[in-house]
Amino acid sequence: MRELLILVIHLLVTFTKLLRPGGVRAVAAESLLLKHQLVVSNRSRQRAPNLTMHDRFVLGLTTLFLNPRRIPKLSAILKPATLLKFHKALIDHKYRLLFSSSSHRRKSGPKGPSAELIAAIVELKRRNPKFGCVRIAQQIAYAFGVEIDKDVVRRVLAMHYRPGDSGTDGPSWLTFIGHVTNSLWSVDLFRCESILLRSHWVMLVMDVFTRRLVGFGVERANIDGVSVCRTFNHAVAGPPLRKHVSTDHDRLFRFHRWLANLRVLEIEEIKSVPYAPVSHPFVERLIGTVRREYLDRVFFWNAVDLARKLGEFRNYYSGHRVHRSLDGITPAQRAGKLPTAPASLGRYAWQRHCHSLFQTPVAA
Repeated sequence: MRELLILVIHLLVTFTKLLRPGGVRAVAAESLLLKHQLVVSNRSRQRAPNLTMHDRFVLGLTTLFLNPRRIPKLSAILKPATLLKFHKALIDHKYRLLFSSSSHRRKSGPKGPSAELIAAIVELKRRNPKFGCVRIAQQIAYAFGVEIDKDVVRRVLAMHYRPGDSGTDGPSWLTFIGHVTNSLWSVDLFRCESILLRSHWVMLVMDVFTRRLVGFGVERANIDGVSVCRTFNHAVAGPPLRKHVSTDHDRLFRFHRWLANLRVLEIEEIKSVPYAPVSHPFVERLIGTVRREYLDRVFFWNAVDLARKLGEFRNYYSGHRVHRSLDGITPAQRAGKLPTAPASLGRYAWQRHCHSLFQTPVAA
């Protein structure tokens, strides 16, 4: 009986609305609004009831024919959680307006590196793709006098550097063509191949204390005792001789001519531990550096061309390349050379080495 009475009351209310001006349109709009909300609500059984552009158009159009006081009563699918989230958003916006300045408020905390420093880091990495974060941090400190942590360099490169834009597959064509046309010493030999696939032996001499490249000696294949002595004398020509040299147990260092040459030069030979390259670490690492950073990226025609290119790399390695084991300074500086004046981040130039294969920042 109660339900029947409620139904009669609704019929009377609806009949009264129809008799008023515009009543038919209002009743039809309410019916359409409720039906469309039911469609959207049924859609949520498969997924969240996100409103599409069509839904928003229908709901907005039907509210034009309704009394504004009736709209809140017809919102059937509005959840309490939605109102609570909207209220929380209003509270956050209120306190943001109350406690923030009228101008744009910057985030608190560390400001990070300057734009000039970021540009220098990215440009140094772009020009020298083989440089790591530690090398870049030390090179920046050496060139500009700005102490920077390797993690800062890593974050800058992760955000601003794209390896695909730097040409990490090898040197540019101009650099490539430029190469084609044109107190204890450690001693070791390694072999490399020319562009014509002819083998060449290279003797490398380095100063263990300063990590300085003393020199190179180049000889064609089929090396013998006389060739070993000739390459060593060519590599050490110029600087004062040391009293001791360190060599491994290679057969090339067992020739009688080699031993006699050391006696004439009054140099005592110190042998490393047999079959343990770790006992000869510095020169072994240097040979790997020469191969990875230089010889694997250039061609050479003959022994004369190879010696000229290795001489250019020696000048770069000893005078401009910083070393992690030397706390970010160059071997020349470790040997007593005065450090260069730091460059300004706002004004600096790039110094090219080895036909632009390496580039380091210097004061403009």
